[in-house]
Amino acid sequence: MTVLGAIALPQLPPERLRGVVEAADESGLDELWLWEDCFLTSGVATMAAALAWSGRLKVGVGLLPVPLRNVAIAAMELATLHRLFPGRAHIGVGHGVQDWMGQVGARVASPMTLLREHVTALRQLLAGERVTVDGRYVHLDGVALDWPPAAAAPVLVGASGPKTLRLAGEIGDGVIISAGNTPDDVRSARTVIGDTPLVVYLHTATGPGSAERLEGERVRWGYDTIEDRAVTGDVDAVAEQVERWAGAGADTVVLQPAPDDPDPEGFVRFAAAVAAVRRGTPAAAR
Repeated sequence: MTVLGAIALPQLPPERLRGVVEAADESGLDELWLWEDCFLTSGVATMAAALAWSGRLKVGVGLLPVPLRNVAIAAMELATLHRLFPGRAHIGVGHGVQDWMGQVGARVASPMTLLREHVTALRQLLAGERVTVDGRYVHLDGVALDWPPAAAAPVLVGASGPKTLRLAGEIGDGVIISAGNTPDDVRSARTVIGDTPLVVYLHTATGPGSAERLEGERVRWGYDTIEDRAVTGDVDAVAEQVERWAGAGADTVVLQPAPDDPDPEGFVRFAAAVAAVRRGTPAAAR
């Protein structure tokens, strides 16, 4: 069955993250996902804290922009997380939002070339290899981690358009696509990436003001319509709607609240209840 998770958006003040993690942990949510958006919170720092605050929760971060990190330090960070919290870290990388990369002086002429070189070297380093490469952007001379992950450390790659999807499916251990993709978009992505595991973010709103929040998301992201791009309603209604994205080929569906959702802790509890409905857990046991 498709895994179901929820996002704690970086618009949430960092000091509130622990409460969301604890709510996710106590409610039985399988996966909590975090973002590293400029210029909000660090994906690595928040992931480490979230993993430390929970003994069972799997935590994803997507995406870490590769232009911001030398691949050697990225490998050191990710290997450390995997060794500290074996089997609980899901880590995605991407070429970054180009305007943001330009703001910090990290924009490159060919983001796709950088992404290919970075992910290829990163996966080799995490596999314990000694890596020498002299690419257009990535340069390593006999680099190997002293503390590589003790087990497989998958690297997921974020993608949007067909070219990036094709590259992500080729070089990554999984692919992440953003919210706003319809079930038909998911089917199209699946044809491009083949059997590569697919994580799909999904705009979600529930409770009072949900229609207004989804309209805000439509405006914020520039959609012509929010129809087929979001789910809304109570636990049972959202569980039923999620099936459309799962049936289209998503291996993991991650419910994404609006930045102005008034109750982030309640949102992750809601997501856990949706997951319980999809598993067929009796109401009395939720």
